[in-house]
Amino acid sequence: MEQFIQKLIALPFNYIIIALIAFFYIIENFQTTANKATNRLDHLFNNVLCYLLLIGASYCVALLQVYSVNWINSHYIGLLNQFNIPFGAKIVLGVFCIDFTLYWSHRLSHRSALLWRLHRVHHSDTHLDASTYFRHHPLDVFVGATWVIVATAVFGIDTITLGFYYIILTPCMIAQHTNVSFPKAIDSILGKLIVTPNFHKLHHAQEQFYTDSNFADIFIIWDRMFGTYKAYPPQPIVYGLKEFDEEKKQTFWFLMKSPFIKFDK
Repeated sequence: MEQFIQKLIALPFNYIIIALIAFFYIIENFQTTANKATNRLDHLFNNVLCYLLLIGASYCVALLQVYSVNWINSHYIGLLNQFNIPFGAKIVLGVFCIDFTLYWSHRLSHRSALLWRLHRVHHSDTHLDASTYFRHHPLDVFVGATWVIVATAVFGIDTITLGFYYIILTPCMIAQHTNVSFPKAIDSILGKLIVTPNFHKLHHAQEQFYTDSNFADIFIIWDRMFGTYKAYPPQPIVYGLKEFDEEKKQTFWFLMKSPFIKFDK
């Protein structure tokens, strides 16, 4: 099992991301769904520019995380390092621990005015589609990486578990942002445990009542446990943030400088 997971982690991740985005992007073109961008190529272009910037940030983040995680585990720091736990069980527990930590860090990014300035770039997209996965500010990525390191130190998570978490997280998050109509059975069956696309799309609603809900990345159980779960409303929702409604505020350059511009939340 360990060798299998190591082989998964060794896969060319950026190519897999691009392939998944392209796959869902093509499906979106064949489906008649609401909230499609008027000019999808312009929308895609701005989000791809975000991704190109994130590639460099992601490599820096990966180096920082791997170095930190190896140091933490070499000194047997963290809860899971205090017990003799079977390999498979440690991975499962580690995945839940990381996701639990990121649930709370996500909530904090909505509560803290400073962190929200960075995180709102991701929420600014008024037309959700597969490329919305790319829309993050690099500084927001570094904040997220810091919280992963915190989780590693507290719970004693190794690099294999961390890599496996990202393998699960990435396709989930790409699917969550697609403008595709998924069968309702997905919500009723999988939605008891994991974040389905409909649950996460609600998190991108313009109305703050919904924006401040459904914070979990993989496991919706955190929202259900801590009172932040919201069900999808019967009426269509409007995506994005009011302060980013203007077309000029959807450009790559504005998005990158927007954390340094004061808006009312």
